[in-house]
Amino acid sequence: MAINKNHEFEELNGVKCAIVEKNATKERVDFLKPLLEYNKFTVVIVAAPAPKPTPAPSPAATVTAEGTEATAPVVPSPPVPPAPELFTIGVTDVMFNPINAIFGRLLRTADGHVVTLGYWQQQEKVARDDLPYFETPK
Repeated sequence: MAINKNHEFEELNGVKCAIVEKNATKERVDFLKPLLEYNKFTVVIVAAPAPKPTPAPSPAATVTAEGTEATAPVVPSPPVPPAPELFTIGVTDVMFNPINAIFGRLLRTADGHVVTLGYWQQQEKVARDDLPYFETPK
């Protein structure tokens, strides 16, 4: 059990792992897996469980002026689009914490730059480690 939400770990595919990210899309997995493997972490990826379907509403009964009960017609709901395929990403090093790794400047990109918060969140295409995180680029 984790001490707080910043350092979660659980068993993925029978291996105890520190959780890097839950409910990640396929594109996010394609971004994080090579980055973490370059930094010499063993990455474990499992499909997240499908969300639970919501129960259908029951028809509402109404009382007419004559005192009899009538039920409203049931309108079929539109088909629900399939849920996006989501994944849980973990690393086998249970001491790994993504927040500490980013702000502690422990991760590097393949071209040797330090991974910044903007790069980790995929807001920047290139890690700009020449600027402190509290300064915004102009």
